[in-house]
Amino acid sequence: MAEHTPETTSSKTHKHTNRLAAEHSPYLLQHAHNPVDWYPWGEEAFAEARRKDVPIFLSIGYSTCHWCHVMEVESFECEEVAKLLNDWFVSIKVDREERPDVDKVYMTYVQALYGGGGWPLSVFLSPDLKPLMGGTYFPPDDKYGRPGFKTILRKVKEAWDSKRDVLVQSGSFAIEQLSEALSTSARLDKLPDGVPQKALKLCAEQLADSYDSKYGGFGSAPKFPRPVEVQLMLYHSKKLKETGKSDGAKEGLSMVIITLECMARGGIHDHVGGGFHRYSVDECWHVPHFEKMLYDQGQLANVYLDVFSITKDVFYSTMSRDILDYLRREMIGPNGEIFSAEDADSAESEGDTRKKEGAFYIWTSREVEDVLGEHANLFKEHYYVKPSGNCDLSRMSDPHNEFKGKNVLIERNSTSAMASKFGVPVEKYLDILGMCRQKLFDVRSKRPRPHLDDKVIVSWNGLAISSFARASKILKGEPEGAKFYFPVAGTNSEEYMEVAEKAASFIRKNLYNQQTGRLQHSFRNGPSKAPGFLDDYAFLISGLLDLYELGRSVFWLAWAIELQHKQDELFLDKEGGGYFNTPGEDPSVLLRVKEDHDGAEPSGNSVSVINLVRLASLVSSSKSDNYRHNAERLLAVFEKRLKDTAMAVPLMCCAADMLAVPSRKQVVLVGRKPSAEFDSMLAAAHASYDSNRTVIHIDPNDDEERGFWEETNENIALMAKNNFAADKVVALVCQNFTCSPPVDNPKSLESLLSK
Repeated sequence: MAEHTPETTSSKTHKHTNRLAAEHSPYLLQHAHNPVDWYPWGEEAFAEARRKDVPIFLSIGYSTCHWCHVMEVESFECEEVAKLLNDWFVSIKVDREERPDVDKVYMTYVQALYGGGGWPLSVFLSPDLKPLMGGTYFPPDDKYGRPGFKTILRKVKEAWDSKRDVLVQSGSFAIEQLSEALSTSARLDKLPDGVPQKALKLCAEQLADSYDSKYGGFGSAPKFPRPVEVQLMLYHSKKLKETGKSDGAKEGLSMVIITLECMARGGIHDHVGGGFHRYSVDECWHVPHFEKMLYDQGQLANVYLDVFSITKDVFYSTMSRDILDYLRREMIGPNGEIFSAEDADSAESEGDTRKKEGAFYIWTSREVEDVLGEHANLFKEHYYVKPSGNCDLSRMSDPHNEFKGKNVLIERNSTSAMASKFGVPVEKYLDILGMCRQKLFDVRSKRPRPHLDDKVIVSWNGLAISSFARASKILKGEPEGAKFYFPVAGTNSEEYMEVAEKAASFIRKNLYNQQTGRLQHSFRNGPSKAPGFLDDYAFLISGLLDLYELGRSVFWLAWAIELQHKQDELFLDKEGGGYFNTPGEDPSVLLRVKEDHDGAEPSGNSVSVINLVRLASLVSSSKSDNYRHNAERLLAVFEKRLKDTAMAVPLMCCAADMLAVPSRKQVVLVGRKPSAEFDSMLAAAHASYDSNRTVIHIDPNDDEERGFWEETNENIALMAKNNFAADKVVALVCQNFTCSPPVDNPKSLESLLSK
């Protein structure tokens, strides 16, 4: 469990304190002592802008954002800049992770107007919140022919005074246009025949065209781990294999394998502490942007699990453990909640007031020698550590020489080749590397830590719950006696299920209102003011379905069904189809968007289609038909996107194909729980990769389970009653309204499912 000293803003006296000091968000608290007179997002700020008749300056970022820190130091801590902001504007700070709905409105505006976006997001608004102009990071002074922040402030002030009407009219028009474009409706009740299959094929082809055959990954630097791309290629590869196109299937799988291997060996992977950094600035996955985000860890653990279930190569199961063990060690709170992120920046030594990117993670050659002694040379050669520094593999790795003399660990040669070079058996070589990493970890732990954002976000916890739950059974496929090396703990995989269930329990207790059936979006020192958004419901439902399917109580499945009902009530466009991103109850949020882009995180609509397909295979026919209808209408909303720019929506392409599959495979396990036999059969049910499979398990002697299924799906209840045997666990595989004869041992079940 994570043990971090809580950050406080009251440990010393400050020259300035603003309204952000009363907030809970770590990002807002970071700005609580700026000379800028910041307000949090809310009516107090809007009323003040109306009273003073001045524009609003809106600054959006998050606590682990490097360029947000830079702009704070350069501009928001500067008395001169603060005076301009305080005299001419009402300044509002927003944490994008706490208010993704507000961020979405103004990020969409900046992207539409200027063709790009990012954080910090800097937008000027009228007092009625219409955007006037915007951008991202601004340096304080004019540079390279571009205006600095002070110049921007003066120009906006002049424009407000001299041509306010034109500005406001332009902002209103922009919001109207965006609203129309982003709340599109379905023209049909479902996608035309063939569209799902064509979209899946098109997306796979577009990704293959962008594949980097040298270093893996799709696209060029900077390289982001976008797990939805890997999911698409794995799904498409399996479809090709099923239709006899084995060469195409192998080619797609090979792209995924090379990508995940290059990422694991690269500096984007934290070799000493586990987990992955946000992205690589170069094409070879070497020098990362060092922040670590929970949404990356959850998704990456899942795709490494998927590739393990296909290849049975322990390299991939070890990588999923590496990520999950990092989360267990550093990112889990005292009540099972999973925190959001760790910063890229930290002080180089205690007492330093200025933080540097990557300071916690990088090493000099001398440091490695001093810590590792006799094994230093072996370790340095394995991880390409050099006295001059190693950030030289690409001209993009370190263009400003920030890491001169410093090393970001990267594996450039195979372990077997290196072991042979040093004349050491491979297992002994791996032992030495693990011991070295442990020593460096212990030394690193004494360095000033990067800031931990200990906010708990429902959607990101949903992604992590899924990976912990799936790992608990999929990792049972590892060979007996498999060895693991630090930072992998080699824990019993069932412990991962306990982590998943505790995280779900925390959300249920702290971020769910049982009277209203609603979620809140996030938690830090109490629930946030922001309501749950579409992603919170969709990602959590997905995690709860995995909790149930991987062996936990029907309690979690029942909650998933309740949450889906509430999601439909709050977000579903009953007329036009698809889900909006917000409940639409906050008048200060000017856009309700139907999000489709599967980026660093999947879109709530893509995940919702998969949830609906999964739920439809669990419930009785009338409810099942309703789920499928909502999924069909949703996909019809995004018909043009699927046809024209499939690469932007890889998970939606998979979801569309899943819905089009004529009959989803159901695996029904019947037997006494808990028992070792039941766990073994459950592991067998999940041993192979198959996104078009639902696993149902029932103990007819359990009154709660029997009652649930009698109410939810009588066929399952009857099947359990007719196939129950007191002394064994039996499995039936059902598809196309036909079930296989029952089998009662794991190998037979695995064989049945591999056909």
